[in-house]
Amino acid sequence: MEGKMRRVLNAGIPCALIVAAASLSALSDPLPPDTTYRPLPARPFSAVKADDEAQKPRVMARQRALLEERYDLSDRPMPGAMMSGGTKPVQHGVRVKLAKGQIWQGLAEMSPGEIRDRNLLPNGLLPLPHVKHATGGQVFPEQEIREIGRQEGRDLRRFDVDFDLPDHLTPEFPSPIFLTTHPELGDVSRGELLTIRNYYEIMNGIITPVQMEGLRLLLTPFPQEEFNQTEDRKVAAQSLGVTCLDCHATSTPTLPFI
Repeated sequence: MEGKMRRVLNAGIPCALIVAAASLSALSDPLPPDTTYRPLPARPFSAVKADDEAQKPRVMARQRALLEERYDLSDRPMPGAMMSGGTKPVQHGVRVKLAKGQIWQGLAEMSPGEIRDRNLLPNGLLPLPHVKHATGGQVFPEQEIREIGRQEGRDLRRFDVDFDLPDHLTPEFPSPIFLTTHPELGDVSRGELLTIRNYYEIMNGIITPVQMEGLRLLLTPFPQEEFNQTEDRKVAAQSLGVTCLDCHATSTPTLPFI
């Protein structure tokens, strides 16, 4: 033991550090197996899935009613105005609904305190709850689910909820991509959804090696609570997970790191 300690000291490692590490090892007990993750559902996955599927129509109907109460969801494209990719029209008009008998000009003439005291703040300006708030988690639009399934074989379709916003009120898909280092190139997406399958071909020659590696990580799927291999998932089959850029597939990203 003395010889071993002398060799350690000769290597330049302080004796106090070795003693502290040895003491910590001696005092620490291994964690019980059930603390690796939070406790999984006690009910069988098949039973949870069946209940969620049975509740889904009511969940979606409740969310639709909430959206219609707060917003004008009608399809009113603005003539001659297209989104940046040129494939989808911009919607026209204010969509937040006011309380009965109120107009925007009337609210503009009130003080914040008066609006608060008379409870006239439009509900459409309040935080919008998740389509299934108690469960939460990512919910993807149908177009994205189909395209990622086609390219990668990953299934992002949840059995408990669907995406709740009408298609005409969402950004175009696939979304265009603009590079801050090459604004002169405009949209570099080529009209394709950027995935682990095509990112190298699309970006090769216009970004640096380091940036390419960063993009690879952003497009690599990792397990996430609703999309994983365990019983608490909300997809039918065990899932490889989601990627960072899955969440941006229906918006127009400008990649600052590129």
